[in-house]
Amino acid sequence: MAINLKKAELDNIPKLLEIEKSVAETKIYSAMLSENEWQHEIQNNTVYIIEKDSEAVGSVSYENKGENHVYISGLVIDPRFQNQGIARQVMDLVLEEHKDIKRIDLVTHPDNHPALKLYQSLGFIIESRQENYFGDGEPRLVLVLEK
Repeated sequence: MAINLKKAELDNIPKLLEIEKSVAETKIYSAMLSENEWQHEIQNNTVYIIEKDSEAVGSVSYENKGENHVYISGLVIDPRFQNQGIARQVMDLVLEEHKDIKRIDLVTHPDNHPALKLYQSLGFIIESRQENYFGDGEPRLVLVLEK
């Protein structure tokens, strides 16, 4: 199964919103559900639509925080395509792209066990727990991969 990362542009916002809405009902993911949020994300960070067989199945985004620091700000797979190894393939691609970066971090909900298992299998460690990280009343774990 081949996946492809397609750089998102402003005209992709409706597709990104559709993907976010597919997971918006869960408390373990803080979905971005406004066009303004996505405009800001695309203009200020790197955003990719994840495609499988030319169909959009998710998105991944990250922010360069400095010369040796990248923050993975989002990774979401449409529930219809979860448990197929897509997130692992995406993370492998993102980590390969940033193989010379000293610190890569991200946050996830402590109850998001599949994500925690994936990130820890890639070498991420839990650095801290922060309450109400996104202002949604839910805690998040800060995970770090340092080289």
